[in-house]
Amino acid sequence: MKKLILSTAILLAMSFSLTSCRDTKKAEETQNAVEETMNDAAEAVEETASDAADALEEANDAVDAAEEVVEEAAEATGEAIDNAAEAAKGKINEATGH
Repeated sequence: MKKLILSTAILLAMSFSLTSCRDTKKAEETQNAVEETMNDAAEAVEETASDAADALEEANDAVDAAEEVVEEAAEATGEAIDNAAEAAKGKINEATGH
C-alpha cells in the first residue's frame, strides 16, 4: 500500500512538473511572438510615418515649384501685355503721324 501511494505521488509530481514546463514553453513562445509582432508593428508605424513625412516634404516642394511657375507666368504675361501695348502705341503713332 505504501508503494502504491508513493508511486502515485511520484507520478503526480512528474506529471505536474512536465505539464508545467510545457506550459512555460508555450507561454514563452507566445510572449516572444507577441513581442516580435509588437516590434514589427512599431517598425511599420515608424516606416509609415517616415514615408508620410517624405511625401509631405515632396508635396511642399511641388507646391513651391508650382508657385514659382505661376509667378513666372504672371511676369511673362505682364511683359507680353506691356510689349503688346507698346507695339499698339507705336502702330497708332505711325498711323496718326506722331
